[in-house]
Amino acid sequence: MALQESGEMYLETIYVLSQKSEEVRAIDVGEYMGFSKPSVSRALGLLREEGLVKNDANGYLKLTKAGEIHAKRIYERHTLLTQLFINLGVDEKIAAEDACRIEHYISDETFEAIKTHAKDFGKKKPDGKA
Repeated sequence: MALQESGEMYLETIYVLSQKSEEVRAIDVGEYMGFSKPSVSRALGLLREEGLVKNDANGYLKLTKAGEIHAKRIYERHTLLTQLFINLGVDEKIAAEDACRIEHYISDETFEAIKTHAKDFGKKKPDGKA
């Protein structure tokens, strides 16, 4: 299943909010993203149809196993790319905005290479030697 960028943004938002509180509501998602209730409702409906989001007995949003896997993948891309850009000297706000755009389009192969490079780079001493 190929999820569009907007769907990935919703999954990532639900994931981030669920790390702060187990009780995530559609209104919380809308406030966090700055979207209207109808837009959020439509997007969540599509994510439910895809089997990525469900509501619990109290009406709170929960990621399904597949939704959580997808959300964690996007969140990892976002955080690693943001940190990489900051380490390169990019302003934190710009780094986060750029990472947010790139995280949806970068291939798995390229991201894995960046991830490996970031790990290897972290192992090097200040003089550039391992």
